[in-house]
Amino acid sequence: MKLKKISLRLRIFVAMLFVVLLASILIVGVAIYQYGEEAVDYHQQRLERKEKNIKSHLNFVIKQTSYEVKTEKIPLILKEKIYEIANIHNLKINIYDLDGAILTSSRAGFAQDSLAQCIHADILNTLANTAQHTYVEQRSENNKLYQSSYSYITDQKFKPLAILNLPYLEDDDFLAKELDEFLERISYAYLFMLILASAIAFFLANYITKSIKTISDKINSTSLETVNKRIDVEDASEEITTLVESYNSMIDQLEESAKKLARSEREQAWREMAKQVAHEIKNPLTPMRLTVQNFQRKFSPDDPNINQKVEEYSETLIQQIDTMSAIASAFSNFANMPAQQNETLNVVNTVRLALDIFNKDYIVFLAEREEIITTFDKTQLIRIVTNLVKNAIQAIPDDRIPKIVVHVSLHDSEVQITVSDNGVGIEEGNETKIFEPKFTTKSGGTGLGLAMVKNIVESYNGHITFKTQQQKGTTFIVTFPKT
Repeated sequence: MKLKKISLRLRIFVAMLFVVLLASILIVGVAIYQYGEEAVDYHQQRLERKEKNIKSHLNFVIKQTSYEVKTEKIPLILKEKIYEIANIHNLKINIYDLDGAILTSSRAGFAQDSLAQCIHADILNTLANTAQHTYVEQRSENNKLYQSSYSYITDQKFKPLAILNLPYLEDDDFLAKELDEFLERISYAYLFMLILASAIAFFLANYITKSIKTISDKINSTSLETVNKRIDVEDASEEITTLVESYNSMIDQLEESAKKLARSEREQAWREMAKQVAHEIKNPLTPMRLTVQNFQRKFSPDDPNINQKVEEYSETLIQQIDTMSAIASAFSNFANMPAQQNETLNVVNTVRLALDIFNKDYIVFLAEREEIITTFDKTQLIRIVTNLVKNAIQAIPDDRIPKIVVHVSLHDSEVQITVSDNGVGIEEGNETKIFEPKFTTKSGGTGLGLAMVKNIVESYNGHITFKTQQQKGTTFIVTFPKT
């Protein structure tokens, strides 16, 4: 589930529970850390106390001895006393000479057991070179932690006689027991707090989201097409009141904006309609002008085929006039302009008729077969062809011999009309905009021609594409179902 899809009520509820859980985890973590630190301090201080007391006891025994106080006499001086001292202080005692060799120990049979027979040289160096003349070694054995302290035993003149070693086991059982009891008590407290926080979070979330839900419902029902009502929320918080006031202010502005937008849309619609109608009227006017000019240029009263030519010219003019009439008739319905009049026709003949309007030698017409019957609006099909051919003519520069090829074919029950030219091609940045309304690269164009062609083709479940190469030409491909 994505976070943005989670309701605000659930977010508030989860957030409060998360805070309680996080606080409990942090406190438990701090407590465990604190107990660990206390355990370290406790064992360190206890070992220091033990060491101090044992050294005091040993010094007392050394003072009372009748033996000469020398390092080699230590085993005799402490022959029996070392066991007594170890029992009193409940700690094992090992004594080494100044070179690190074992002298005596409170452990019976120490010479045969695993007791180290000499002290490591690093320990001896540390003892000799530190101001305190003490060293504490830590090690782990059988999952238990041990500390082992080393310090000097001195005579009455503070001259070192031997090295005292006290192995100390860190017994944390009592501290662990205290920690377990503390965690048990705090878990009960936080369980109660969790239940209480759940109840508070539930009621708080409902209280906060109740007003927001009211505002949300109002916003969802807001529309430009209906009269929107203002929100009236009682006993709301300051933030909710501010939100309601902003919404009510927005509603007032929305009503005013809706009126302005409706007026602007009507004006824009009429402007767009006027542009497209003007463009559509120009399309038949151009071939009509060409037909009349061609008639004027080739008219001869003595021509034996004069009647046939007059009939062809008249048919062309009448057809274009009918197209203009259809545009004028559809002026009141801009969305369907011009209205489709589906009829069964031969695509090959219709395209050939559309090309006759231009009467250009460089326009080559090719047909895969003589007859391709389909259902289409004849006027709109002629408009498609004339628009594409007109664009092809305008794409060819004056310094180039023009060549336009129009090809009609049938592929897998689909009619395909291609219009190819050897013009300048379509610039790379304009390829995605070529079918957009009002987009044009011509100074005098309206940019509605290809957009209109695309709309007509798509209304017959077809599509239009193109292939282009810079300075080599463009091919437009119109495809629609043969129905």
